[in-house]
Amino acid sequence: MRDLKTDPAWSEEDLGMQLPKTQHACSVCLPTWDSVLGYEEKREKIIRKLKCGYPRFILHPATGRLFHEATEALADKGSQAIVFPNREAAQRAQRFVEKRSGSASRVASYEGLQALIVSEVDFPIAMEYWRYTGEIVSSRQAEKILQGRATSDFRAKSLRSRLAKQGGYQASNLYLYENGMAGLFAVYRLVNKLLAGRKTLQLEFPYVDAMRVQKHFGNGVVFLNEAEGESFELALQRISKGEFSAVFCEAPSNPLLRTVDLARIASACRDGGVPLIVDDTTCSVANIDVSSYADVVLSSLTKWVSGKGDVMAGQVTVCEHSAFYSDLIEFLEEDCPGGSRLFASDARVLSRNISDFSQRVARSNMTGEAVADMLSAHAAVESVWYPKFTTPSLYDALKRDGGGYGGLISFVLKTRKKTPKFFDHLKISKGPSLGTDFSLACPYTLLAHYDELEWAEGCGLDRNLIRISIGQEKEEDILAAITEALEEA
Repeated sequence: MRDLKTDPAWSEEDLGMQLPKTQHACSVCLPTWDSVLGYEEKREKIIRKLKCGYPRFILHPATGRLFHEATEALADKGSQAIVFPNREAAQRAQRFVEKRSGSASRVASYEGLQALIVSEVDFPIAMEYWRYTGEIVSSRQAEKILQGRATSDFRAKSLRSRLAKQGGYQASNLYLYENGMAGLFAVYRLVNKLLAGRKTLQLEFPYVDAMRVQKHFGNGVVFLNEAEGESFELALQRISKGEFSAVFCEAPSNPLLRTVDLARIASACRDGGVPLIVDDTTCSVANIDVSSYADVVLSSLTKWVSGKGDVMAGQVTVCEHSAFYSDLIEFLEEDCPGGSRLFASDARVLSRNISDFSQRVARSNMTGEAVADMLSAHAAVESVWYPKFTTPSLYDALKRDGGGYGGLISFVLKTRKKTPKFFDHLKISKGPSLGTDFSLACPYTLLAHYDELEWAEGCGLDRNLIRISIGQEKEEDILAAITEALEEA
């Protein structure tokens, strides 16, 4: 376990990958406020120091080499190749690009995968599909292909059973995807077929790309930023009338840690014949159980469940009581053959990582609550968002016996202009992910919504909001690091 006192979290001389020992990492270190701004503004000084990044946003070097080799083998001058894990994903990307640009493109087989060949002008559009949908080739798979090594099979039955046990699910109702976004996108594609022509409804402020999937695919989205008051009552009425193709929400939301009234929403969904899709990633299945309300539970296994920041995976769980159960299972059996779309090596890493999941979450719960209590009492802090304080009764209605409030905390300082100084002095690893064994801090609104800050602030996300994901370090060390940074600021 890393000791914050003896192992500094970062160096200004090194903005590259910070913590996982393996090269197949899912997080990136941006250690100063200025480096965050430099990343968002794409300053060359910052960008050239990034060795890697979150794989949906920044190509892993191995995946980048795979793209390059596919381009050399398949593309004409002025064109580039984007490699996808299967033909269906490549064809969906092709339709996305052609709809956005009007340009022709083609799909070709490459080393057992599928490549979409687009013009250099359309390449950024194709990469939007890569990012939004999560239908990507992992770095381990790319590396194996580049090395010319045969890929081995992985029997997912045992892994599915172990993951199902964590939530009290049936293993046959659980499906594994490349990452959480790929799982969400799969469910989104289905609900738009089942109830075609309707918009989805997003309740509470969601993870950024969950909203973008609903904006850029299907028939659009109705967004209710705060599921309370008159607007919420009206939304319940519209749900009851069957107006939407699905209702999406996170429990609790990220980064504002608000929990919706799932009991009332589920009742309205049943009345209207509308599927309810709930993402439990923020606090994880170890802390909450949403299965009695949801038709589908989504989980990013990349976060708390894996905990190591070295593999991506997503979980889609169909709830047996769902009126859409047969349609959901039929679709997922075809879309996710054998119950898993994980590359074999990634599945093996995930299988290894989950062995101490419950113990890790319990520790993060304890430290997270201590940190949230300290922040809420600190004279320099104006607001703290944490399930214990934010819509607590609605969260408690979902909390498992023995569960806690999680390890994710958001807050703002009373004096906003001191936030950069606080962040720069904070001796905790800096990065945009969450749920890792190492604590992570980030100025969330700047990282996720830099190009739409006014809109985000209108939704309640202060541009100076700091989000901290609590890891496995000693509680006293984390508290000391945060207190010291507050004093310095």
